[in-house]
Amino acid sequence: MKPLVYFVLLTVLSHAGFVGSRITMSLAAIKQGASPLSVGVLMSLYALIPMVLAVQAGRLVDRAGAFGPIAIGGSVMTLAMVAPFASHALPVLFASAAVVGSAFMLQHIALNHVIGNTGDPADRPVNFSWFALGYSISGFLGPLLAGFAIDLVGHDAAFLLLAVPPAAGTALLLRRRGVPPPAAAHRAESGKRSIADLLRNPRLLPVFLFSGLLASGWDLYTFVIPIYGTQIGLSASTIGIVMASFALATFLVRLVMPSMARRLSPWAVISTALAIAGAAYSLFPLAHAVAPLIALSFLLGLGLGCAQPMVMAALYAASPPGRQGEVVGVRTTMLNTSTTFMPLAFGAVGTALGISTVFWAVAALLLAGGWLAGRRR
Repeated sequence: MKPLVYFVLLTVLSHAGFVGSRITMSLAAIKQGASPLSVGVLMSLYALIPMVLAVQAGRLVDRAGAFGPIAIGGSVMTLAMVAPFASHALPVLFASAAVVGSAFMLQHIALNHVIGNTGDPADRPVNFSWFALGYSISGFLGPLLAGFAIDLVGHDAAFLLLAVPPAAGTALLLRRRGVPPPAAAHRAESGKRSIADLLRNPRLLPVFLFSGLLASGWDLYTFVIPIYGTQIGLSASTIGIVMASFALATFLVRLVMPSMARRLSPWAVISTALAIAGAAYSLFPLAHAVAPLIALSFLLGLGLGCAQPMVMAALYAASPPGRQGEVVGVRTTMLNTSTTFMPLAFGAVGTALGISTVFWAVAALLLAGGWLAGRRR
């Protein structure tokens, strides 16, 4: 098995369990009568510890290589996802969400580091397109597995089933211990490493900011659709089908990205992605049936799905030597800061003013971001 294919497979297994756990935990909390604000707190816990430790995790990957972080992350994620099988009381869900999010963060940074160092620099847009395609596959499978598992065997068993993919990925990694490359031979420049140096980098900062805005569109979708679907009377499996249409769209658009990546301007892709996502979010409050929800989810997936490979290739191209893992850690910190506080803010807004207000607020942010990114073209 080629290294790129191998690591894409690991990504699919790990991310399928991660995405499924987010949906299962939110629906388990809603079943217990949790408010939108409480569900927002639960989803924020996935990003709380990664927000604090992502930069240190990136530096660890730069120093020690990818094997240990990938193996540890997969093992810890599996154990944390099994915990709600014993009890899905809210405190257990909160603790499990925090640990699952932290373990996945460690794996995510290490896998990005491996993909960025695979092949020649000119291959990065294509490699990250295949990597992103793996995320689309798992993003499609995770909601389906979660939704149908809940409806068929209940929330308790669903947690147990969702622990199987990351456990299988970890077992596969341990069977091929020599596959992840060692830590990079080159090191960062001598002297104290400073995050401020990276944030002052004129090539890195715009990519950090716009990737954070794109990620907020992804994170909000996972948070708000289970709430909105429950409010309009959809079952768990139907919500899973709606969310799987989003993942299917990201899969289809990323299926063509490897052949197009070398011919597209990164900022053209980013501005278009933001504009499409903003338009889709503005129409969600008008959709009260399954068919329009699937159509809008599919449109949103097309918009958000095309940008990530270009963002990651741009990050690696602008990264100082020996600090690629740290750069991914900084980006992960910024994204998880958004993931931590945006659900809290929008959960409070949704509780006070209704979910429609949340959709329209996010639409305004994304459309404004699309206009600003378009000016960079």
